Amino acid sequence: MLNIENLTDFTIKSELLENIANSVTSREIDLTLCYNHTIQQYNKEYRHKDQATDVLSFPIENDIIISTDNNFMPLGSIVISLDFVLDKAKEFKHSSDAEMALLFIHGLLHILGYDHETDSGEMREKEALIIQNFNLPSSLIVRTEEN
Repeated sequence: MLNIENLTDFTIKSELLENIANSVTSREIDLTLCYNHTIQQYNKEYRHKDQATDVLSFPIENDIIISTDNNFMPLGSIVISLDFVLDKAKEFKHSSDAEMALLFIHGLLHILGYDHETDSGEMREKEALIIQNFNLPSSLIVRTEEN
């Protein structure tokens, strides 16, 4: 289940994001779409980095979950900057919906416990598989490695 909080004037096409989420987990995910100034506040508060970023992930810690039914346990929250979505979609010449999906996949894998900065390519492989399954453009990790 995907819960979306849209703090922008952008219309989110949630079906693709819901399909992506359902392809990897049955657990609840919260997604917030905001502008740079809001994500910068979150980044400063939680990561001590006073700058906007494209996507933030906040996994729910298992020790605070009371439910005994894993399907209803929330997985975590993802925050995506619309400003980054629009800029990167234009830069890489694909739709804003595709860019939103790429950032959502990236954030989703982080709340599932993947970490491209410390793993041996597992996150990149999982990301590539999801991207291929949904016929999306190059992943965030691949673009970062190419630059």
